[in-house]
Order: sequence, then structure tokens, then C-alpha cells
Amino acid sequence: MVPINRAGWPFIGLFAGATLLIAWVAEPAIWIGVVLTAWCIYFFRDPDRVTPTREGLIVASADGVIQTVDTAVPPTELDMGPEPRSRVCVFMNVFNVHVNRIPCSGVIATVAYRPGRFFNASLDKASEHNERNSLRVITTDGLDLACVQIAGLVARRIVCDVTQDENVLTGQRMGIIRFGSRVDIYLPPGVTPLVGVGQHSVAGETVIADLRSQESARDGEIR
Repeated sequence: MVPINRAGWPFIGLFAGATLLIAWVAEPAIWIGVVLTAWCIYFFRDPDRVTPTREGLIVASADGVIQTVDTAVPPTELDMGPEPRSRVCVFMNVFNVHVNRIPCSGVIATVAYRPGRFFNASLDKASEHNERNSLRVITTDGLDLACVQIAGLVARRIVCDVTQDENVLTGQRMGIIRFGSRVDIYLPPGVTPLVGVGQHSVAGETVIADLRSQESARDGEIR
């Protein structure tokens, strides 16, 4: 049995209650409530992950498809300067695990929440205009990176479970975004992404960059 994230229990209870109500009012339609309740349980699953422990590795913060690998300026509220950095964007659909994880061991220097709109998270403008919660992490190597949880078209709630000045470990659970969304990682200056667009990432497991590597950016193709 896969563990369920605690943020999901109120919703599972709501769906289960609605199922009982459907059974009482229109018993033949109970299967609708059963299917929706089962999907809600599935959505909030929170499996353990096997995180690589070698120092300097940066892992994906979200399950999903790597939608964009480009350069962009980190959110202004993190005060990380105006220079563009390498950015890796992971889009989560409603069937992915939505528990997010810390990309690299270090200290949480800043936690900054900003309300916003709810464009489809697959659109590039979502990074700028949508509701988001941004973390600035100072790594054990003294570098900094940003991890940004972004709400999507359906998502209406970002949950962040870490706080400023907290010491964190690579792959540690950091929160959840409810019902479809995206996570952007802004890498330290000079660090090259080691993943490609279209690749599937596993939060806490997939290595997206290596602070100690001089490898050039990887190219990939669908085969």
C-alpha cells in the first residue's frame, strides 16, 4: 500500500462522503463516486523514493515531463539578481505524484509566496503570472538555486512544508500542489542541465544537474 500524503485526507473524506450521499439518493450512480474517490486516493499517493546521496547532485523536484530547458531570470522576490540562469521546468498532469521534493541539500535562505493567476501550467507565461511559492536554497557547496512551485489551471492550493533557515536534504519532501501544476528549478550560475525536453522525471531520483561536473549540456531525441 502506497502511503497517502496528509494533505489529501480531507479531500478523500469529502469524496467518500459524496459517494455515500450518491448511494442514498441514487444508488445506481454510486460507481461515479467510487471512481472519483479512488482517483482522489491515487492523486494524493506519496511513495518513498531512492535519492542519490552523493554531494553535488541536483535532483528533480517533481514527477512529470520536462517541458522546458532554457535560461530565465529567477523570481524577483528571491533577490537572486538579474542574470538569467539555466532553468528546468517539469509539468505535472493530474495522474502524476504531486508531492514535491528538495532538489539539493543545503539551507532554505528564502521562502516567498506570491498570489497570481491560474493559466495552464504548460504555458511559459505561467512562470511569471501564476500563483507561486519560491524557495532559494543555499547548497552545501555555497551556491544558490531556486525551486518554484507554480499553480496551474486546475490547481488552487500550493502547500509548502519547509521554512526559512531550515536545513534540508536532497530528496526531502517539501510540499504538494493540488490538482495539476508545475515546478521550475533555476540552477546555480555556470551549472549545466543534464536532462532534455520530453524526458520523464521522478521527484527525488532523477538527476537534473551535477555541481561537480564539467559535462556539456546533453542532447536527446525520441526513439
